[in-house]
Amino acid sequence: MSDTSIRPDVEICGPAPRVEPVREVLAAKTVALGGSTKVRRLLPTLGRRMVGAWCFVDHYGPDDVAKAPGMQVPPHPHIGLQTVSWLLEGTVHHRDSLGSDTMIGPGELALMTAGRSIAHAEQSPDPHAPLLHGAQLWVALPDGARETAPRFEFHAGLPAVTGTGMRATVLLGEFAEARSPGRVHTPLVGVDVELAAGADVVIPLEPDFEHAVLTVSGEPDIDGVLDPGTLCYLGCGRAQLRLRAASASRFLLLGGIPFDEQIVMWWNFVGRSGDEVRAARSAWQAEITGTGPARFGEVTGYEGDPLSAPAMPPVPLRPRGRTR
Repeated sequence: MSDTSIRPDVEICGPAPRVEPVREVLAAKTVALGGSTKVRRLLPTLGRRMVGAWCFVDHYGPDDVAKAPGMQVPPHPHIGLQTVSWLLEGTVHHRDSLGSDTMIGPGELALMTAGRSIAHAEQSPDPHAPLLHGAQLWVALPDGARETAPRFEFHAGLPAVTGTGMRATVLLGEFAEARSPGRVHTPLVGVDVELAAGADVVIPLEPDFEHAVLTVSGEPDIDGVLDPGTLCYLGCGRAQLRLRAASASRFLLLGGIPFDEQIVMWWNFVGRSGDEVRAARSAWQAEITGTGPARFGEVTGYEGDPLSAPAMPPVPLRPRGRTR
């Protein structure tokens, strides 16, 4: 998925994590994505830039797209990150410059590693399901993996952990001795947790990780009731977490070792310097206008023009660490 803003913010990731448990509820910013889709952008925000290596969180839906085109994101580039597509309802058609051509449905993991460069497109198929609901997540690649060859993984079956009133599907990393088949490059975890009405359970956490929860439906009680569409940062140092729900609820648990590298995130790029990001933008524009070599590659099968990159901001893009 893309940041389709024509004036994207300069994102400096991220603030220093506190080493003790905290509870910070972060407000979302509404962003138009493409077609009829609007997303709630929850990370990065002014108050929080990263959770482990997770550097971007969009939550969309549930949207009634029965009489609308649904998601329509043209071909666009990425460097230095992994995209994690996670659907709760509906279907999305993924195409990329590696030749991948995959329909993604609920409970199926689409993990795209940009590495040094890749391009992809996402759109609702025609015809498509009447509802669209999901999350798009990015993971920043550490310096040692940023120049890796791009790849795409699709996993239709993922491990799950069940308990009384709870089911937890492991998207990435390891949770309660269940491990996702998705390949990662830093210690992290991503889990889709479903709670039945009246659930009251305790789940294990890795205390060296910082964690956050994205509520996608219902109102789970995690040290207090959380509204749908909110991201709650939980800090570090938790060995377990108590979960309760008066009604059926669902959330994504995201966590990881605090990311200790300096990065710059702008538009669809995660780099280490302003010059690197500027060079990636120039390469993409040259490629789509036919004035330069094909660094990112063509997304075949998509009917329409690729997404043009926005103008570079007037301020310098400087790499920084977890301080604001």
